[in-house]
Amino acid sequence: MSLFNPSLHFRYLVKLYSKNLLSILFGLSFAFAAIDYFQHLQKLDVASNYKILYIFYMWQEALGLLYPLAIVFALIMTKLSLIKNNTMGALHAFGYDKKRLFVPLFAVGSLTYIIFLTLHTTEFSYAKDKAEFLLENRRGTYNVNELFFKYNDTFVYITKLDPIEKKIEDITIFKVEGYQVRYTINAPVATFDGEIWTAHDATLKTHIYENGELKRYAIEHKERIETLEGYKPKIIESLYEGKALNIVDAYTTWELLNKQNLSSDKIRAALYDKVVVPLFSLALLLILFFKLPFHARMMNMGGVIALSLAATFVIWGILFGLSQMGANGVLLPELTAVLPVILLWTYAIHVYFTDERSLV
Repeated sequence: MSLFNPSLHFRYLVKLYSKNLLSILFGLSFAFAAIDYFQHLQKLDVASNYKILYIFYMWQEALGLLYPLAIVFALIMTKLSLIKNNTMGALHAFGYDKKRLFVPLFAVGSLTYIIFLTLHTTEFSYAKDKAEFLLENRRGTYNVNELFFKYNDTFVYITKLDPIEKKIEDITIFKVEGYQVRYTINAPVATFDGEIWTAHDATLKTHIYENGELKRYAIEHKERIETLEGYKPKIIESLYEGKALNIVDAYTTWELLNKQNLSSDKIRAALYDKVVVPLFSLALLLILFFKLPFHARMMNMGGVIALSLAATFVIWGILFGLSQMGANGVLLPELTAVLPVILLWTYAIHVYFTDERSLV
């Protein structure tokens, strides 16, 4: 067997698991989108085409939220199907051990994780925000008003930010040392070129002190002043309006906050939620595959299904709850996201190396 010419059992298991995975993923996500649509139908005062667009955005949101569950549920369905048809017992009889049979399923699960990880570096991560704009009947209004934040050793006040046009209207930057304002910069318009903001037609007012008392101002007019390096419009919007960020922007924001010596707990929690937490599904994939019996005579079908689903929901619920605690700053995100997944993977690896002693 090679990568480009897999064995028959590998292709069979990949096909069966992929079919179950796609069925569950699309079924769950469409159900989620439909339920959400009917819940907000009265508030969705838009044309029919925008209603369809709203369903599409919520379907995207559901895909990103539910794909880890689909990975696990598809494993349960696949293995129970193999057991019911005595295929699993036949594969073991032909000399295929659990580790060899697990590889095709793990390959599909890992590929699914990589696909969604890649999607979360794109506009895919902003589907819920776009749906909320439609829900609030703000199709053409993306402005964010009255923002105030720290940038390096200065403070910034923005009257209006348009993240779509990448433009700021009325920006004021001022530097404070102790109890004294050293200078202020005000510009009616600032534009973003992809890396840095440029304030146009800016007025620089320098405060001149003598013996600690303000005596006069020195006023200069600047055609262009560059500022807010690295502060993408979406980053500003997310930091101060609570909007979503994709993986690339979240990592950039993390670096910016570290440079400013500001708390990055919320951003780290959001980043771990997309990158680290979904890995629990691959750990459960391994645990359940090795722990579920291989023959129908060795199991109570209903009990096994109920126990497997319950364990999946409990673990997913615990991780979701912990992630909310990390996002709210109750605990460090590393304790609420990274540590639980590491512990789960530690047990999964232990199962992988020890459970082959028994087929049951």
